[in-house]
Amino acid sequence: QVQLVESGGGLVQAGGSLSLSCAASGHGFQNYNMAWFRQALGKEREFVAAITWGFGSTQYADSVKGRFSISRDNAKSTVYLQMNSLKPEDAAVYYCAAGRSLVRVPSLTGVNYWGQGTQVTVSS
Repeated sequence: QVQLVESGGGLVQAGGSLSLSCAASGHGFQNYNMAWFRQALGKEREFVAAITWGFGSTQYADSVKGRFSISRDNAKSTVYLQMNSLKPEDAAVYYCAAGRSLVRVPSLTGVNYWGQGTQVTVSS
């Protein structure tokens, strides 16, 4: 069983920055790719970014490329999402996720474990 705990959400003005963290624990979590998904009110949950623990290979949704950056700290078993130039449409609940191949095939069906989510609100 893998446990994922997010932190770092909050309220930020449009154009601002925010950083999210996801602490991973449990048996074998290093064997999973880590990812961030988000779900805005009334919309489907969507992929944001993913990373591997080993080489640190990454994948991004087109909507966040150049603005968001995913990284990991293997020693701390933590994955981060640095969000810059935030827009009102980035407002959502952000979920940390673990899955076998989320960098290669970023999809909801590929997620094995979810965190509880953290709210990001962007004011215009």
